[in-house]
Amino acid sequence: MKRIIGFLLIIAGAVMLVYGGFTYTKKEKVIDAGPIQVSADREKTVAWPPYVGIVLLVGGIVMVATAKKGE
Repeated sequence: MKRIIGFLLIIAGAVMLVYGGFTYTKKEKVIDAGPIQVSADREKTVAWPPYVGIVLLVGGIVMVATAKKGE
């Protein structure tokens, strides 16, 4: 079980290092004047710091390396 969690952490850390974040589109109201509404699509970016990916990657490697063979 410890090996599986370790491999998942390694994969998550590598993905976080490669992509560095993600973007999504959100529809926002620009004008709301009675019956007239104007909305616009706004692109938002969520970025995570690279050290989080490094910590996950190293933690996964340590978990895989210290896991017993029978687990």
